[in-house]
Amino acid sequence: MTTRRDLLQCERIVVKVGTSTLTYANGKLNLTRMEKLVRELADLHNAGKEVILVSSGAIGVGAEKMGIKAAPRTMPDKQALAAIGQGALLHMYEKLFAEYGGIVAQVLLTRDDFMERMRYLNATNALLAILAMGVIPIINENDTVVVEEIKFGDNDTLSALVAGITDADLLIILSDVDGLYDSDPRLNKAAVLQHEVTGITPEMERGAESKGSSFSSGGMATKLKAADMCMAAGIPMVIANNNIENVIRQIVNGNDIGTLFVPREGKMQARKRWIAFGSVPHGRLTIDDGAWSALVKRGKSLLPSGVIAVEEEFERGDVVAVLTSEGAEIARGIVNYSAEEIKLIAGHKSGEISKILMTKDYDEVIHRNNLWVK
Repeated sequence: MTTRRDLLQCERIVVKVGTSTLTYANGKLNLTRMEKLVRELADLHNAGKEVILVSSGAIGVGAEKMGIKAAPRTMPDKQALAAIGQGALLHMYEKLFAEYGGIVAQVLLTRDDFMERMRYLNATNALLAILAMGVIPIINENDTVVVEEIKFGDNDTLSALVAGITDADLLIILSDVDGLYDSDPRLNKAAVLQHEVTGITPEMERGAESKGSSFSSGGMATKLKAADMCMAAGIPMVIANNNIENVIRQIVNGNDIGTLFVPREGKMQARKRWIAFGSVPHGRLTIDDGAWSALVKRGKSLLPSGVIAVEEEFERGDVVAVLTSEGAEIARGIVNYSAEEIKLIAGHKSGEISKILMTKDYDEVIHRNNLWVK
């Protein structure tokens, strides 16, 4: 099991900073905090670590430049302010990193870059090439062009996806809170900070519905989602308060700062990471109890005999969600047959496929090598 001391061995580190970290309550950039952040990241980079920064704040910076005090309500306004603010934000990062001899590269990503397998691989290769050049990638959501991605929690999720595709050793999410508490510390003065978490419970999720500043898009709920993704992928994650002096250095040195989310043993294969987190399911398959036991307990493939229902339209090679008879999602995988074909062979044995479809390319609806089980 990963411990704090294990963080000393981390070589590739993703750091995510939110709008509340970069700006004052009035929306203006907090230059003192940005300087401290850049100095810590540049120092880590100088020490031979590979550093990736996922930074929010473009919409807030754009609003400040335009003299807008309240968070924009319409999508076109959000897109316009993101376009205005992104350049200004990167310019400030470039200027600050240059003072310490660092070179940065702007990378704007969308959910589509993770959904399609080839684009997913291209994004991975581009980021790895940037790191190989000794450059620090600064990543943000491409808010200006992707409507559905300007929403609650996009950059917390994005940072976990980036950590996954780059096979990072650690994700650090800096926020305006000390970490995960057993209850909301703003409402309960006796709330206790959780220094180590080994699993995300429904109680944690129900108690994490708060949101950050008016210009931010995330809250503790999205951080827990990011933690769940990292833990499943075998990547440790720490949530910590950006106000702590040398917070990043302290975390990397193994100090007991914030909340450490302990990952599962062993890193997930890149292909299964994409199936689990990069892709979006095109449909759903409901399975019976026997198939559930085969998938979850014995690590087997999904056969047509275990399928009891097919929802939505999808083709061979698409990713689908696998549900229990009670409707709980327990797996995702790449299907060997289309929705129409699976409807015909559902409930039948593999030996009957060729008779029903007049052809048989596979015995399995989803092979275990293309299946991620939660």
